[in-house]
Amino acid sequence: MFDTLIAPSQLAAHLGEPDWVVIDCRFELERPRWGEEEYSRARIPRARYAHLDRNLSGAVSAATGRHPLPPPERLAEQFGRWGIGAHSQVVAYDQGPGAYASRLWWLLRWLNHRQVAVLDGGLAAWRAERLPMEQGPASAAGDPPTRFEGRPNEGMTAGTAEIEHAIDSGELSRGRCVLVDARAADRFAGRNETLDPVAGHVPGACNLPFADNLTEGRFLPAERLRERFARVLAGQPAEALVCMCGSGVTACHNLLALEAAGLRGARLYAGSWSEWIRDPRRPVARDS
Repeated sequence: MFDTLIAPSQLAAHLGEPDWVVIDCRFELERPRWGEEEYSRARIPRARYAHLDRNLSGAVSAATGRHPLPPPERLAEQFGRWGIGAHSQVVAYDQGPGAYASRLWWLLRWLNHRQVAVLDGGLAAWRAERLPMEQGPASAAGDPPTRFEGRPNEGMTAGTAEIEHAIDSGELSRGRCVLVDARAADRFAGRNETLDPVAGHVPGACNLPFADNLTEGRFLPAERLRERFARVLAGQPAEALVCMCGSGVTACHNLLALEAAGLRGARLYAGSWSEWIRDPRRPVARDS
């Protein structure tokens, strides 16, 4: 069973096996149609396509962030349509870094399906190794639909009210709750906000950009990932850590890196920054 990362050569060895389901998660926030268009041109053989907005997120409201979690029932139905069953080994990939594939990885884990891994290096690594590609419009053939049985694990998430309480009670400042923001350093500092109407970060949060989990497009070795997160945990268990970002997507990259490092039990603040700033009364911090 692969439950964190899988190398291109490992996936290639299992292509076409009936219990293996491959999902293409390519996406760009600035060009929401780009990933689907690229998928229609070429993809890993037999891959299905997952759109971040339509398939991997719920409806946006005045109280949510930009990519709220989808309703569990709708998500389970979608997994079933992709042919994911109880014994399926799922592999998710995107254009390379894993920022969007890790969202699918986390959603499957949230519904208690553990046999899911992210292709390390994504399609860029697959192509670099000259592995097979399927060209042209995707055919209707693929994994037959099935019934996906899964219930959400509520212990994997943290809500805005909990983050507010952690600030008010001092748990965040005392390190009992460790809030880690996966956005790039300039956005975290409030110097270069391009996606959300308010710049800055949650007071007391620390910054570990998800891109720093990678070297040359691949995830760092487990020991280096452990060292990276150990600095912010400062002796606290991984269960004390809550991961966030702009909208709950790239935070999943840090959660995947934690699992790959053997640090289990961290949670996702699914609403993240874009939900936090919905209420102007919530505090905002910026670096000078």
